[in-house]
Amino acid sequence: MKFKKFLVLFISILFFLLHISNSFANSIVLTYANFPPAPTFPCIQMERWTKELEKRSKGVVKVKTFPGSTLLGAKNMLDGVISGIADIGCMVFAYQPGRFPLLEGMDLPIGFPNSTVANAVLFKLFQKYRPKSLKKVKVIALFTAPGADIMSEKPIKCLKDLKGYELRCTGAGVPVLKLLGATPVAMPQSETPEALQKGVVKGVFSTMDILKDMNIAEFCHYGTVCHMQTTSFAVVMNIDTWNRLPQNIKNIINDLAWEHSIWTGKYEDKHITESIKWAQTHYNFKLIKLSPDQYKLWHKRVHILIEHWIEKTEKKGLPARQFISDLYKLKAKYEKIYLNSTS
Repeated sequence: MKFKKFLVLFISILFFLLHISNSFANSIVLTYANFPPAPTFPCIQMERWTKELEKRSKGVVKVKTFPGSTLLGAKNMLDGVISGIADIGCMVFAYQPGRFPLLEGMDLPIGFPNSTVANAVLFKLFQKYRPKSLKKVKVIALFTAPGADIMSEKPIKCLKDLKGYELRCTGAGVPVLKLLGATPVAMPQSETPEALQKGVVKGVFSTMDILKDMNIAEFCHYGTVCHMQTTSFAVVMNIDTWNRLPQNIKNIINDLAWEHSIWTGKYEDKHITESIKWAQTHYNFKLIKLSPDQYKLWHKRVHILIEHWIEKTEKKGLPARQFISDLYKLKAKYEKIYLNSTS
């Protein structure tokens, strides 16, 4: 009798534990932190990824999103995810100089024609090199902003037009503009419209989605396509959170990674095309494409930044030259596939 009672008790406990386990598997809640405002493309990709995961997991996984630095900011995003403040976070490599020495090579003035090509290259480079700087997290998506172009009050068609011209930029744009002969003025994007209005700067060195998103087309009636430096992002997950997930959920996230990275590139490329068309309709904005000779000259001027980066990074014992060689090979490969990513 005692054995039967023990057996019944054991089976009851086992069923209880199985019920708890199944309940957990059917109600996984994740937190996802992001730093830009909700309408921007890093947050739009966040909401799309969230919906796809919830749909593909048939509602098993729910994701609570926190845009606009409401949970973690740009500079503490990685450490916040590592410590578990958020399960998932969207971060920018350039915001922590020196922490991602090899991946910084992506943000050089390479000449990516659009985001989709750059996203594909970044994803494949990460898969090959698996840098130590991201070993403490699970990388679940990678993407970039498009290469920086020029929006200006006057037409910029050659280096002579650019000489001494005051352009708002980020810190990464300063050495590029100096080599091109312009006068860089580093400031937050949020201060740009007022600076243009007051004449502090005469243009912007950034991505052309801001023509519409920040109404920059009101002040800058010309745009020059020069495909300079990008800004690379990674979406990372806390490693303990990742390890606790059921294998089928892990499979969904892994399967989503490449597809979502490419989707984000196509979305941003399409958005920029739409922003340019909007500026042309509302402000008679004119888009200038450099002549082949000028394009080659501009990129020849800034190539020294790539060589300096290779030398500096090789001294750290990292395969920088091979990284750049692989980058250019992948760039050529994916340009054949995604050169017109908005189609």
